[in-house]
Amino acid sequence: MILALVVSVLFVTLARESAAERAYFDITAANVRKIMVAVPTFTGGAAGQQGQAVAQLLTKGLELHGFIAVIDTARFGGSREADWQSLGADYVVMGQIVGDPAGMAIEGQILDVASNQLLAGRRFKGTSSQWEDMTLRLCDGLIEDFTGEAGVSRTSMALISDGTGRKEVFVTDILGRHPRQITRHNALCVSPRFSPDGNFLAYSTYHRGNQDLYITDLRQNKTTSAISRRKGLNLAPAFSNDGRTMVVTLSKGGTPDLYTIDRQGNIIEQLTSHAGINVSPSFSPDGQSMAFVSDRSGKPNVYVMNMASRQVQRLTFKNSENSEPAWSPKGDEIAFTGLQGGTYQLFIMDRNGGNVRQLTSGGNYESPTWAPDGRLIAVTKKGGGSSKVCVVSKNGKDVRTLFNFKGNQSYPQWSKRLP
Repeated sequence: MILALVVSVLFVTLARESAAERAYFDITAANVRKIMVAVPTFTGGAAGQQGQAVAQLLTKGLELHGFIAVIDTARFGGSREADWQSLGADYVVMGQIVGDPAGMAIEGQILDVASNQLLAGRRFKGTSSQWEDMTLRLCDGLIEDFTGEAGVSRTSMALISDGTGRKEVFVTDILGRHPRQITRHNALCVSPRFSPDGNFLAYSTYHRGNQDLYITDLRQNKTTSAISRRKGLNLAPAFSNDGRTMVVTLSKGGTPDLYTIDRQGNIIEQLTSHAGINVSPSFSPDGQSMAFVSDRSGKPNVYVMNMASRQVQRLTFKNSENSEPAWSPKGDEIAFTGLQGGTYQLFIMDRNGGNVRQLTSGGNYESPTWAPDGRLIAVTKKGGGSSKVCVVSKNGKDVRTLFNFKGNQSYPQWSKRLP
């Protein structure tokens, strides 16, 4: 059943909090301090247990975004009545679970501790089995109240995990609560990619001995279909914005080149022609440009192709090698990995190649992928014999491991927001 949704925004609104006047937190600033938030147990629910579960899930969702630190409930017993100033809280989420003809409703309001005023509120209703989705909708709404843009707690991530003994494709919600195994090839799989609508996932696998390209419909869990089994490389694609075509790397001619193909694997156009190795395509959000990696200059570097004129421009020059470009959701920046001092680190640059910033140090970082809000980047961190998916704030702060799964994880791919 689709969530029956009612959002009541601004239960109590101060005059200074009008849409035209409200000042949002700039969480991308390098010197930003984390906002201290308390999340008491939600009132209502079955014997208080559901209220605790909602508060705990909301806490995980808020902390995901990196700019919020949630105060340990043990310090105030989960109570709604506490000396919030002495606890160091900037804001408190006052929540409740109430009955509704649809089943139940989850409500939350923000208490500004400094002014002791309730600033905003939201309400979501649905069946009792949908409480997790309602809680995360509330979370993303509260993030919007803080920053002006909705949160990303209702997103998913595709990745490769060897927890089964083989490197298979998995999809999990972004909080790591419901991992789902997608492939059972018992062979190496790499580079999962979501289609724009989120219903399909493409990936490359070696289960037939060659690196072949497959696609699976995530709405079922039984079959997967081959897109390209051409001799040589068939690397995971960059989908066009409408999802009807994709750009892939094929080495059927001997040299890895970029090709546009349709969903059935038919070649529409060859985009590069024997100008070194050409891999890792990534479309700009407007589809007018495509970043990719080529070693046509002697070493791997990031280039950008104008999709109308097919003209190509080199973007990276500073590191000895640069690879794995990932275009930001807003289209203004490109994340990539660069070889520096013998390790690959995470960098961001403007879309024209300027203003290069290094975000990480130590370890090796690979396969960057942006959150749909453009504030967080997930990346594979390798070191100490292990490989984990981490999340990095756009300002380079707060590198955190995302999932506590068995084995090693790699090749993250962040989904778009759910509808």
